[in-house]
Amino acid sequence: MSLVAIGAAIAALTGIGAGVGIGKATASAVESVARQPEAGGEISKNLLLGCALAEATAIYGMVVAILIIFFVG
Repeated sequence: MSLVAIGAAIAALTGIGAGVGIGKATASAVESVARQPEAGGEISKNLLLGCALAEATAIYGMVVAILIIFFVG
């Protein structure tokens, strides 16, 4: 049972990567808008797309962790 918990915890660690990725993307977008305010709309579109893809990675990790707990355990 403990190996299942360890496997689920490792799968859930994808949330850390997503958080770091979204934070880095947001910081870069804010810096870009500060340098070129007229490009704010295009930067916002790209930021939202990137954040959605990074968040999808975290959701996949959560789903894998849940599957490990219920079907392996």
